[in-house]
Amino acid sequence: QVHLVESGGDSVQAGGFLRLSCEISGFPYGSYCVAWFRQAPGKEREGVAALDSDGNTAYADSVKGRFTISKDNAKNTLYLQMNSLEPEDTAMYRCAAVASRGHWVAGRRLPPPHFFTYWGQGTQVTVSS
Repeated sequence: QVHLVESGGDSVQAGGFLRLSCEISGFPYGSYCVAWFRQAPGKEREGVAALDSDGNTAYADSVKGRFTISKDNAKNTLYLQMNSLEPEDTAMYRCAAVASRGHWVAGRRLPPPHFFTYWGQGTQVTVSS
């Protein structure tokens, strides 16, 4: 059974940084896509960053240059390093995974939420000005 568990969310001041982690268990697939999504109150869920098993990455325009997605395969953990945080980054962040590379990330595009099979429960990030 696949489980995704996020951690690392916190309340920080604008300009600060956080690193989110997503521990993935029961996911032995060699071909995959993993991603971070976020949803703020009253707003739609949006993709933040994605990574596929070929090492391709894709980012939302709003976080390019500030956020970095990475994966430690030995630890089965997905990360999201978030620097220069802004109040607009305040949201619940969730990680997602699917046993397929798809075609989006190789083209530097974020896959839609419905592409992903497995989801974590989320971790809250709050950025104050």
